[in-house]
Amino acid sequence: MADPVLLDQYILNHISPEEDFLKELDRETHLKVLRSRMLSGHLQGQILSMISRMIRPKCILEIGTFTGYSALCLAKGLAEDGELHTIEIDDELESIAHKYFRKAGMADRIFQHIGDAREIIPSIDRKFDLVFVDADKREYPDYYRLVFDHIPVGGFLLADNILWNGKVVEPESADEEQTRGILEFNDLVQNDPRVTNVILPVRDGIMLVQKVAE
Repeated sequence: MADPVLLDQYILNHISPEEDFLKELDRETHLKVLRSRMLSGHLQGQILSMISRMIRPKCILEIGTFTGYSALCLAKGLAEDGELHTIEIDDELESIAHKYFRKAGMADRIFQHIGDAREIIPSIDRKFDLVFVDADKREYPDYYRLVFDHIPVGGFLLADNILWNGKVVEPESADEEQTRGILEFNDLVQNDPRVTNVILPVRDGIMLVQKVAE
């Protein structure tokens, strides 16, 4: 069995290189921000960018900005006149994200919203070709229900951390609020006849969902 650390490094050595502004954002996040492990990082960022480029969305919704790494990766695939709306509940993270949106030349295409996503989502009068969910796990089912009608048939939703450090298969973890939110979300998607879905076993798991019916 190969050493997982060596295998991870091999993977990183064989994907497109990380832009300088993303390296700088990664470094600053780890130096200055609590729970820096929440940052998407190079491998997941490249996956988000690739999916976005394949879709070429006119409008993206991100729930959970953190310091802006994933937003910048998703924005790489935007259509020429596209825009990205990103929601973060922690107002202390707004300035660092905006700084790197400027550095990347994306400040005029990425719109930041600060507050509770459950209140903000209904106020954004857009159709979202791509939605990325990476926020409070307890609220994943609420996010899904709130965004569904905003996604056109053929549109996509990505949800991060849906394996939740393996807790989704540990019976003793099923009563934890965060785990319960993830379990409910996964079952909600799995039992929804209006979508098709697959789990990408990258890092902590990404659910990729396509809306196929209203």
